[in-house]
Amino acid sequence: MNSEDRPLVEHDPSQSDMMQEMCLVVDRKDNMTRAESKLTCHYGEGTRHRAFSVFLFDESNRMLIQKRASEKITFPGIWANSCCSHPLDIDGENGDPIMGVVAAARRKLEQELGIPSSITEGWTFHHMGRLEYSCRWDDEWIEREIDHVLLARADVEVNPNENEISDIIWSDHSQIQRMMDGEGEWENELVSPWFRLLWENFIEPNGSDPTLMADFVIEEIVYCGEVDLGGNSVTPGNNLLTALSTHRELVEAEIMESLSKMTQERLHGAMTHLFKGGGKRLRAILPRLVAEAIGGENDGHYTLGASIEIIHNFTLIHDDIIDQDPIRRGLDAVHVAYDDATAINAGDAMLAIGFEILAESDNIPNESLGQLISAIGEMVRKVADGQQEDIEFENRGKVTEDDYIAMIEGKTSAMFETCARTGAILSNAEERTIENMANWGLNLGLCFQLMDDLIDATGDTETLGKPAGSDILQGKRTLIAIHALDSGIEMPYFSKVYGSGKCSSEELDNAVAELHESGSIEYARNRAMKHHALAHEYLGTLKENAAVGVLRELTDFQLIRIN
Repeated sequence: MNSEDRPLVEHDPSQSDMMQEMCLVVDRKDNMTRAESKLTCHYGEGTRHRAFSVFLFDESNRMLIQKRASEKITFPGIWANSCCSHPLDIDGENGDPIMGVVAAARRKLEQELGIPSSITEGWTFHHMGRLEYSCRWDDEWIEREIDHVLLARADVEVNPNENEISDIIWSDHSQIQRMMDGEGEWENELVSPWFRLLWENFIEPNGSDPTLMADFVIEEIVYCGEVDLGGNSVTPGNNLLTALSTHRELVEAEIMESLSKMTQERLHGAMTHLFKGGGKRLRAILPRLVAEAIGGENDGHYTLGASIEIIHNFTLIHDDIIDQDPIRRGLDAVHVAYDDATAINAGDAMLAIGFEILAESDNIPNESLGQLISAIGEMVRKVADGQQEDIEFENRGKVTEDDYIAMIEGKTSAMFETCARTGAILSNAEERTIENMANWGLNLGLCFQLMDDLIDATGDTETLGKPAGSDILQGKRTLIAIHALDSGIEMPYFSKVYGSGKCSSEELDNAVAELHESGSIEYARNRAMKHHALAHEYLGTLKENAAVGVLRELTDFQLIRIN
């Protein structure tokens, strides 16, 4: 017996035979790199490969759902969408990605559901987009795929293959929602993680209406990272959690020791106030994580991270004064807890300390110090420039998407860019690596801010630790608002509350609903995913190792975080 076949010994022969089929291995941008057996792609750590999921609706808008047979090797006995499988390394399926998955879908619809290809040849398959995820079934088996989402509509008779499918149901929207929620007869049933993710990202936003879905396309790959069997994200993964917990205590101690330079009691209290609200300290830890990914980490990276985090909090204090936001990280803003004058003074002192600790550190060599100070100084200048642009947007007649992206490149992304750049500089990295990491940080920051805008519009005050909908009420020119204002679509609630300063919760909810219906929220989300994909592209220039994996988890985390 071939040793590679040992994982299949106890499994159904027909299913084991299909494990020899050759799947299409792809990179994070869904480019085919080679072919590997289905076994290789699904066993152990698995390999990212191309897949497809068909959502078949009848003319009554009911979706066909299936229960996977108990003979299936991966994810047996669980409920899934109409048909899901993989294109193979065969003619017609290993060329153009969309044509390939459609060809594969026709093949599997016949093999699994008994729908002849002579019938499906006449169908129109609408390609809605792609979703990347990974999910472990058990210690041996895993799914790790980029899933192409296909929509088809037809009244058709099905004849399920019992070796593939144990049950089918034509279900309406409400029944599938009960399934997802585990209500009633679905309480003890398992639903596949990819079905949950596809339902959430592609189907449910359209009310499970095939007519609406026919015009619905997500251009960028939806990256969901690693999920559990319930479709819940486990990103950040254990590697990132371990890294954050390992470094957080060290950098936190460096921050508090640095702020103790200020002995004036009230001023010291104002300077340390925001740090009492907790937080992940991503920016503070980021230089160290970058250093570990490229090699050359040292204790100076903790001082560097503390410097940038202290300066970042200086900008937050001043931002809250400018915007008159009363809450930050679940606490009173510094200007509320103390007063405007003390808050301004605290910010000024924090800026000074941020540079002071760099100059005093024994772990930062003189040959690096000048570059670090120059980079951080440029960051502060860019942040000020971006903040001023943001202020002037409020009175500017026309703000374009390009204007907004340029503004957040300074106000927000400059922090991430500088964390990555300086982390690489202090590691004595080559110039090309330094620039690649800076570009990674820039796109990470753009994704971060665009997600922040989305969370502000769709979150709640208790979860966010700051006023929900404050951007809308203050008339902020976010990408969501810019798209809404330029859409030409009548949105009475949004028009009423935008820039009003206050409104009822019901009016705000209605305004957000209009932003969903107009596509403005989806537009901003797609732009966030574009920068998320670019960030991963720059990480692809590094040699893969565990530390690079941590940066990938951090990049994925931006799409699901609540800050």
